[in-house]
Amino acid sequence: MGKTGATGLKRIINATGYSWLGLKAAYKHESAFRQELWLAIIMVPLGLYLGQDWTDKAALACSVLFVLVVELLNSAIEAVVDRFGDEPHTLSGRAKDMGSAAVFISLIITAIVWAAVLIENPPVF
Repeated sequence: MGKTGATGLKRIINATGYSWLGLKAAYKHESAFRQELWLAIIMVPLGLYLGQDWTDKAALACSVLFVLVVELLNSAIEAVVDRFGDEPHTLSGRAKDMGSAAVFISLIITAIVWAAVLIENPPVF
């Protein structure tokens, strides 16, 4: 897609539209993104509830959203690799494996953040 030449508010509006298209495409074509999005819909409000202060709340919510960001980047890498063909190639496999590893590490980061916050400030029900 070529540059539109838009600037200012028009560029922001266009970028928002492209972002929305990307989110819709990820939801439609990527089952992992759908699963992580539904978990985020549950976990972000839960994190806002369980956090003792705004720092805790931000850490819990943003760690979950971070997983979605990494999943979107992983899906984008996979789409570009797949565009060039289905034949196996060492570099294609490496790119996909590294993207998957990034998602895995983001999940570990989220688990560490949640454990740290909830151990330090156990929820009171």
